[in-house]
Amino acid sequence: MPFQPKSRILSVLRWATAVAALFLWAASAAGAPFFFSTGDPDGLIATASRPESAGKIEIESADDFVLASATNITGATFTGLVPLGSTAIDVTIEIYRVFPKDSTVPPSGQVPTRVNSPSDVAFDSRDFPGQLNFSTALLSPSFTAGNSVVNGINPSPNQTTGGEGPVTGQEVLFSVSFLTPFSLPADHYFFVPQVMLDTGDFLWLSAPKPIVPPGTPFSPDLQSWIRNADLDPDWLRIGTDIVGPSSIAPAPTFNAAFTLVGQVPEPATLLLLAVGLIVLWWGLKKRKP
Repeated sequence: MPFQPKSRILSVLRWATAVAALFLWAASAAGAPFFFSTGDPDGLIATASRPESAGKIEIESADDFVLASATNITGATFTGLVPLGSTAIDVTIEIYRVFPKDSTVPPSGQVPTRVNSPSDVAFDSRDFPGQLNFSTALLSPSFTAGNSVVNGINPSPNQTTGGEGPVTGQEVLFSVSFLTPFSLPADHYFFVPQVMLDTGDFLWLSAPKPIVPPGTPFSPDLQSWIRNADLDPDWLRIGTDIVGPSSIAPAPTFNAAFTLVGQVPEPATLLLLAVGLIVLWWGLKKRKP
């Protein structure tokens, strides 16, 4: 193979260096900030959400959010009950899309409906350690939720239990930072936090539905869902299916207390990358012998 002229090699290196610098700049360029919140806990219900561990099956509680454009989610918070004396030893965050995405269709039929539920399988996830860091802050040494769901997660026709009654624990705020952000395209998603404690169960606290300040309302705001490993891949609506109606009121619907933060990449960033590649190609083409 013949040697390239020295001037040709230097030209290629200069152009490659320029475009590499452009890529590095684009990767670090700050986009528009993103923030979402369902608001503060309302004390209506608390639901288990935990990974599988010795003697305990997995439980996932889920609540939804919408992204109007592609977004990098860099952090999250969520609020729940932790028994006195318990310590969080693991946190997992999962992101689901809305059924029928990432799902088998038709579904199994073991729940009343899958319309507007989370999908069968997670779209993406982050785990501790290695993929996320987390910290906790005590908000209140004693907080009572008026109802709870931990064990009563049953397939049809036995899904409606009314809940498992009031529960009291420490109100704890979990703050999570993702070492690799969730890079999510515009879509409707469900957020699922799971906490493993050294003893007892973490229960995720509900938030007002519809969302009120300091939350950020959106539409359509779906209600929260839950499943355990026995119900997987299906889900139940916490309010409509499990709590159900009373003799004097229709079935309630719930949100769950969480926030998300991140960045919306600037469209100009992608445009500059494209321009840089075109300039590189044109420059090399003009310098061909």
